Amino acid sequence: MSRNNVIVTADSGQKYKRTDAITDEGLAHFTSFYKDTTITKEDLFYYIYGLLHSPEYREKYKDNLTKALPHIPRVKRLEDFIAFSKAGRELADLHINYESKPKYAVSFNTDIDKLDDKDFYVAKMKIKEKGDTIVYNNKITISNIPLEAYDYVVNGKSAIEWVVERQGVSTHKDSGIVNDANDWAIETMNNAKYPLELLQRVITVSLETQKIVRSLPKLQELF
Repeated sequence: MSRNNVIVTADSGQKYKRTDAITDEGLAHFTSFYKDTTITKEDLFYYIYGLLHSPEYREKYKDNLTKALPHIPRVKRLEDFIAFSKAGRELADLHINYESKPKYAVSFNTDIDKLDDKDFYVAKMKIKEKGDTIVYNNKITISNIPLEAYDYVVNGKSAIEWVVERQGVSTHKDSGIVNDANDWAIETMNNAKYPLELLQRVITVSLETQKIVRSLPKLQELF
């Protein structure tokens, strides 16, 4: 990020300095254009994060994005730069702190407050055909999932699908190693409900992400 922090390790006394990924020249490329020296490297970082979520940007540069590092243009107006930066901050907060976001109020086929920890064991979730219902296990079915939540896509797959795929039990084909999300939930998170609650939180994150994306400024002239 854009802060320079010195970290001292307790065991060896070695010092590590966090440096900016954005160069002074990169910042000047924007401050000189907008004639605003109050823009910080952190502002620029979040501007980039916001811009990379713009559907217009992704469409305009879709051929290059699969082959090279992203081209980061300057939007014409300072107010649009600020709007992208603000959106980028909000998006970053959602995506970094997703585990602390509110659980989306889905509907359940049973009163989950009356279930025991063992009832939250999940082997493999299944998304029903329409997408508004997910079978969590043989006791719990989730419904009333907004279909627009699936519009938040990460690496070619919706965030919800990533959770459904990863939060369960699977065996690595080559090594035979078993990955069990239930072990992580109980041993690390001390919460047998963690896979279910994570799904609810990711639904919230997905919806809020799309809300912010829809509010992004239109791309006008780029420089």
